[in-house]
Amino acid sequence: MSLLQVRGLQAGYAGSQVLFGIDFEVDNGEVLTLLGRNGMGKTTTVKCLSGLLKPAGGTIEFNGQQVQRSPAYRIGRAGLGLVPEGRQVFPTLTVRENLIATASTRNAGARPWTLERVFELFPRLRERTSQPAGKMSGGEQQMLAIGRALMTNPKLLILDEATEGLAPLVRQEIWNCLAQLKQEGLAMIVVDKHLKALLPLANRHVIIEKGRVAWSGSGAELTGQPELVHRYLGV
Repeated sequence: MSLLQVRGLQAGYAGSQVLFGIDFEVDNGEVLTLLGRNGMGKTTTVKCLSGLLKPAGGTIEFNGQQVQRSPAYRIGRAGLGLVPEGRQVFPTLTVRENLIATASTRNAGARPWTLERVFELFPRLRERTSQPAGKMSGGEQQMLAIGRALMTNPKLLILDEATEGLAPLVRQEIWNCLAQLKQEGLAMIVVDKHLKALLPLANRHVIIEKGRVAWSGSGAELTGQPELVHRYLGV
């Protein structure tokens, strides 16, 4: 059984429909990307998965339970960790306070995520333990947002615009960390525009076009069809 199954997902805002029957699934330990131009429905899908937006139709089954009507905190407790677009760290709290604010061992496995383990993954956060998050760089805030999500010990980690607005060196550091998380068997959904970095990271890719799944397949299949990249991802 898949860790996450999305079937016929429909959603929108104030009477304007955005999603028109999205279908995909994520297995344990798998990395899936949601690809597509801006405004195609990727973030709306993420909001539905995390409980921030109630779907108008369809089902979301996570870890064996249907959660499409569950509030965000229950989905979080079930093991879904979110790194939201724009990072949304608590600016007046220190790095340490951000990390422990929502920490939980409810879904912890043999190697639970702790402060020390997050600091091993992101040494820069250790150096800034007592610094208010609002005074950190964008890259450091993104590391903190990822660390905060990991401290909930998620079964599935979702990253919306994983490296948006980051400098190339910091972006590469984030990709290296995500590759390490994949090696450790953490299931992930990654939304990002940098296809070159996503291809070796992900097991499968889903292209969303105008609220529908236009294509899904492996990195090798996507690389072998450059017309798809041009049609759905080109600018």
